[in-house]
Amino acid sequence: MELRQLEYFAAVAAEGSFTAAAHRVHTTQPNISAQIRNLEHELGAALFDRSGRAVRLTDAGRAALPAATAALSAAEDVARAVAEVRGLLRGNLAVGMVEGCTVAPLFAALGSFGAAHPKVGLSLREAPSEELVASVVDGALDIALAGYGDTLPRSVEALTVVDEPVVAVVPADAPDRGQAIDLDELRRHSLISLPEGAGIRAVFDAAASAHGAPVRPAIEASSPDAIIELVCSGMGTGILSESIAAADERVVGRVIRGIDTRARLGLVWRVTASPATRRFVEIAREHFDPAER
Repeated sequence: MELRQLEYFAAVAAEGSFTAAAHRVHTTQPNISAQIRNLEHELGAALFDRSGRAVRLTDAGRAALPAATAALSAAEDVARAVAEVRGLLRGNLAVGMVEGCTVAPLFAALGSFGAAHPKVGLSLREAPSEELVASVVDGALDIALAGYGDTLPRSVEALTVVDEPVVAVVPADAPDRGQAIDLDELRRHSLISLPEGAGIRAVFDAAASAHGAPVRPAIEASSPDAIIELVCSGMGTGILSESIAAADERVVGRVIRGIDTRARLGLVWRVTASPATRRFVEIAREHFDPAER
């Protein structure tokens, strides 16, 4: 019994015709008929009733079809597993990225992965961090660059690329720019933050709740750049991570006393990740940490 014979058997069963099945598997009608006869001879039973205009499965054929289909599927799994080990990855890799956050190493990693594994389809989706992590957990995404606090679901692994405090962002010429600010005092400010679901916002909200009550910002902006522009326009005090504030000389970040939780940004993927996902993680490590190269 050969896999090719099982493939021909399944094709005839699906098409109801030897001629149509031959077209489906790219062979000739005489060849597929001969192979089916050889299979029937080996099994000792007719698989098809050929008496009518359409070819129909016999009782033996109906009994054999599920096992034949399972054998063909198993053979495909074997071929796929070997291809993955050899680096010939196939399939799709669904990647998520936090909204409003341009991280050059992620794009560089996507480019390197695509060049190394052109048979893997890549897709990229932007969403809030909370949604991205949930999508990784439920399998809608294979991997995501997302923000998070001190804890992550036990079903995921993470490669942290940013780990720093949340700060209050004020103009660089503000009279109190170099001073730390208490969380209680910050509550009296007109705050500008990212929307709910963003990693930095989640860290700040959790800290505020742990120290009395949530803080409702006066303005929610879609990106860190928008927050900085609003701060420079005198609209209020921004809530961002330390490195984001330090990257723009027009603003400074004031330490917030009372917030111990740190803002983290990193790649998250399932513990049971596919070989393609794990290969992407290897490539991403090299781009996020040049010392790994």
